[in-house]
Amino acid sequence: MTTGAKDNSIFQYKWMLVGLLWFAYFLNQGDRQIFNTVIPLIKEDLGLTDYDIGDIVMVFTAVYGVLVPVSGFLGDLVSRKWIVVWSLLIFSAGTLCTGFAGGMALLILFRSVATGGGEAFYFPAATSLLSQLHSHTRATALSIHQTSLYVGIIASGFISGYIGEHYGWRAAFYVFGSIGVLWAALCTFAMRNTPMPAPACGEAEKSEKVKFSKMFSAILKKQTFYCLAFAFACQCFVNVGYNTWMPSYLHEKYEMSLSMAGLNSMLWHFAFAFFGVMIGGKLSDAFSEKFRQSRMWAEFLGLFLAVPFIFLCGYTDSFWVCCAAMAGFGFFRGVYDSNLFAALFDVVEPRYRATASGLYLSFAFVMGSVAPKLMAYIKEIAGFSAGIMSLSAAFLLGSAFVAAAMLFFFDKNYCGENG
Repeated sequence: MTTGAKDNSIFQYKWMLVGLLWFAYFLNQGDRQIFNTVIPLIKEDLGLTDYDIGDIVMVFTAVYGVLVPVSGFLGDLVSRKWIVVWSLLIFSAGTLCTGFAGGMALLILFRSVATGGGEAFYFPAATSLLSQLHSHTRATALSIHQTSLYVGIIASGFISGYIGEHYGWRAAFYVFGSIGVLWAALCTFAMRNTPMPAPACGEAEKSEKVKFSKMFSAILKKQTFYCLAFAFACQCFVNVGYNTWMPSYLHEKYEMSLSMAGLNSMLWHFAFAFFGVMIGGKLSDAFSEKFRQSRMWAEFLGLFLAVPFIFLCGYTDSFWVCCAAMAGFGFFRGVYDSNLFAALFDVVEPRYRATASGLYLSFAFVMGSVAPKLMAYIKEIAGFSAGIMSLSAAFLLGSAFVAAAMLFFFDKNYCGENG
């Protein structure tokens, strides 16, 4: 094969990989939102309370948070292709089996442990692969990948609500779980094994294998990592709380059907997040070579400018004003998401990125796991609207962490464009 043909093959594969992982992540996020949309049906069928639902989501999020650093560490040592494939297979099987659950114990086993544990192994390996193959188009590739989160949540919210209303809540889990198992089989044959990149950022190791302690030392010495991790924890707290309870909020406050509540709660937010993530990714990539803090600025502005829109979601009594607020929140959340990992990777060497992603996700999801339970308490004490409004404080705090990183640590932690 000539050099030109080889380069063209690599170019085609790196964008094909974006497509393969896009749909895998679509299923990853879609499987999460199915449960949130059909909560009223599950509560009625199995006799569960809001606190029970909070416990199920909390365990799911905590299991994810505990296991994701393990997946990140493995992603820097073993085949990332097979981590992605097995993750997809396990969380899809967990989703499928959730449809057979007859009570709280099996919901926790299939939904929280199997699905949550399986999903934990997807993201670090997937983002590590994409960031390695897309060097100068990193934020763009990761932004495209991120849009599958939005499309997956919007589509699954409406589809699962419709299926639940017409065929029962169990059927929604059967459909999405079965599709995921089939996609895992396709990825087995379509994905390539991609070797780890050479050491960068002054690292002298010649071997591809690095000691566990070396990985953690290289990551945890960067103060910017801590600031971004706390900011991401704030975003995750809001995301978990919003995705869990917003469909039920619209269902109760505006007396909407489950399918329409599931659609509207996610459509306005994530449709505009789609535009935010693509605009944020393109602009930050365009300015990154001349202004290396561009990705950090995208994160700060995304969090800070979303604050009033989050508050308005719970404050207003007008459905259409609420829709506009969800859209504004979504757009700026998308701007933040566009550089969620691209900014992190500016301060982390390529060979440590899966491990860094795992630690990053772990901290955020363990912190975010308390959101559904906390909001259930706020709902009981002060009402549903107060619970939604309270989420705005977390985004404001997150923007402060990003600002601190830019002001005090980023320049000395910067790794540069590697891989």
